[in-house]
Amino acid sequence: MLNSLRFSLLGLTQFWLFALLIVTAQGASADWLDDYANYVQKEASKYNVPGYAFVFYEQGEAPRVYVYGNTTKKGGQKVTKDTVFRLASVSKTFTALLSAKLVEKKQLSWETSISALLPDIPFKGKGMGALQLQHIVGQSSGFMPNAYDNLIEADYSLERVLKSLSELEPLCVPGECYTYQNALFGALEYYFSNNNTSYSRQLQANLFSPLGMKTASVGKGGLLASDSWAHPHIAIARNKWREGQVESNYYRFSPAAGVNASISDMTIYLQALLGEFPTIISEEMVDFVTTERVKTKRETYRRGWRGMIDDAHYGLGWRIYDLNGTKLNYHGGWVKGYRADVAFSPEHKAGYVMLMNAESNIINSTTAELWKRYLEKADTDK
Repeated sequence: MLNSLRFSLLGLTQFWLFALLIVTAQGASADWLDDYANYVQKEASKYNVPGYAFVFYEQGEAPRVYVYGNTTKKGGQKVTKDTVFRLASVSKTFTALLSAKLVEKKQLSWETSISALLPDIPFKGKGMGALQLQHIVGQSSGFMPNAYDNLIEADYSLERVLKSLSELEPLCVPGECYTYQNALFGALEYYFSNNNTSYSRQLQANLFSPLGMKTASVGKGGLLASDSWAHPHIAIARNKWREGQVESNYYRFSPAAGVNASISDMTIYLQALLGEFPTIISEEMVDFVTTERVKTKRETYRRGWRGMIDDAHYGLGWRIYDLNGTKLNYHGGWVKGYRADVAFSPEHKAGYVMLMNAESNIINSTTAELWKRYLEKADTDK
């Protein structure tokens, strides 16, 4: 009897030790994101980044939001989940989905020509009669990369920049090569204004309001009217920043770089991209804009991601990376004083956004590191 009891106690002890190991292992797995957050905070502290916010969301789990720092380097409010940042070129992902909505409503077509968008600004370059909405949003216009960004930064008017573009000879015919643009997105801004509306109103009506993105806006006025907004910080020396002014230049080309949002709103955006609001953003829409169109080979060598990206393309407002067989839809943004990243994996039903009020390159490595850690964890959990 004593031997039997001793055996039972030994078995019970082993059982609870085994159970403790399981719980500990699960806790360690669940805490991978906290470990990552600690890594990001150390990087931000090391490089004196004023503030940031990021979210990781995986379907079936609660969104994990992390915030750090202040809206200004000296004083200011604490960054919260509702602090609004500029999204810079992440705006192009919204432009792609807005275009898809308008195509669905038959208000536009992906084949809408440049002459229909800009009837009073004829594009005279060779083959530019074939330029269409899909080439503008898909970065395959054929113009030299970043054509006339210098005119945007010199505060030239929208119309003057577009007229300068209309005289430019392309490097290739539309649809054949990848040539990243900002100024050309102004064609949509111009088109909307010619049709008694605006990019801002269209985005509000078709995406922001239906999705419940309450702090999202377009334009400088929208940013400054926010209850809490992150001020821009410009590098003045290695790891040193000064607070700058919010500039209007790229806001005049809103479809390229004019959207503002908080990390709370970007969490909703991720959920929509992952199919949770299908009557607003359908799976077919997301699939269409994230279909590979033109190869972007240089992306495979980009800083922070080197060795991770096997292949890279541009779709419609989205970059598409092949990470060892995993498709990652991605876009980054950079405008004076701000950085932003958005990425999601349709296969894993997971997404990530980071917003920062400084032009720090740490965002290159932090975003890449997030996906490296997550995919390693996903492989281990199989």
